[in-house]
Amino acid sequence: MSRPGKKRSRATLADKERPAAKFAKSKIQEEEESMMPTAKERNSKPGQSGTGKVTKKEACPSAQGSKQAYSHWLMKSEPESRFEKGVDVKFGIEDLKAQPNQTACWDGVRNYQARNFMRDMKVGQEAFFYHSNCKEPGIAGIIKIVKEAYPDHTQFDKKDPHYDSSSTKENPKWSMVDVQFVRLTKRFIPLSELKAHHQAQRASGGPLKDMTLFTRQRLSIQPLTDEEFEFVLSLEEKQS
Repeated sequence: MSRPGKKRSRATLADKERPAAKFAKSKIQEEEESMMPTAKERNSKPGQSGTGKVTKKEACPSAQGSKQAYSHWLMKSEPESRFEKGVDVKFGIEDLKAQPNQTACWDGVRNYQARNFMRDMKVGQEAFFYHSNCKEPGIAGIIKIVKEAYPDHTQFDKKDPHYDSSSTKENPKWSMVDVQFVRLTKRFIPLSELKAHHQAQRASGGPLKDMTLFTRQRLSIQPLTDEEFEFVLSLEEKQS
């Protein structure tokens, strides 16, 4: 999408696939790790992603047939400018607020497990908007899912940093969802504070002891249990 001072705008989908708002900048994270693809995709190499291997235990739950149902999420995006192939992938929570209807698509994810989590998302579910790959990472606000997973248009755009030549419109590999701004958190909740709670609760027990933010920290789309979500919300009322 167009941004003041940016030289290039996002491509758009056909009308039948276009979300209510303009497309958001890509949210692919520099720190995303490569995960095990589903069975049908193991012989295909995803475009623009790593090739690291994981054990069967670490593979995506949906590929193992024992998937836990989640209703809350943490979604990482980059609030500071970073260019990939000449395109600024910056997209912070203030950028989302500036969109028509404060709604945008969450495109550019090139990680099988993150993609599968997006495919599990349901309309109305809430997520933390997490600022990543920046001077002070942490939770900046709350968003909600307003459109469930559908093909990510950037995988077909040769000019996009996240183009995947091995994906076809008949059998697209990558998905995205539409999200809408709900509110800013009452205060920014930094990663350092969350980490302190996680470390303390690993020893004494507590909601954040197994939080994915620390057990699989490089994953850009992360599930949250109800207990994790509520505990993090409670931190809004406390001084850091």
